[in-house]
Amino acid sequence: MLTREDFLSLNFVKKEDFTGSHKGMRFMLHQETVEEEKKLKVYLWSEPFGFEATPDEQKTDRLFEFSEEGLRQAIDWMNEQYENVRYQEGSGK
Repeated sequence: MLTREDFLSLNFVKKEDFTGSHKGMRFMLHQETVEEEKKLKVYLWSEPFGFEATPDEQKTDRLFEFSEEGLRQAIDWMNEQYENVRYQEGSGK
């Protein structure tokens, strides 16, 4: 399970993308401006390839508020996505 301690501060994401992985799931946190408002965009995809080498249709993404609360919501979402994929793979779906 991913926790807040697994991530650097949002100040880091202001300067460059933060990437990582968790048990076969890769992720990237990116600052994006939507209608003049800063948002936290989170991308998820499966290993083994990096972001650029993975086709867009194999990535999932979602926007969150660019704040500590938004980051906590993003971490919860990433954990939910991981559990959903793990459940589906384990059940043969």
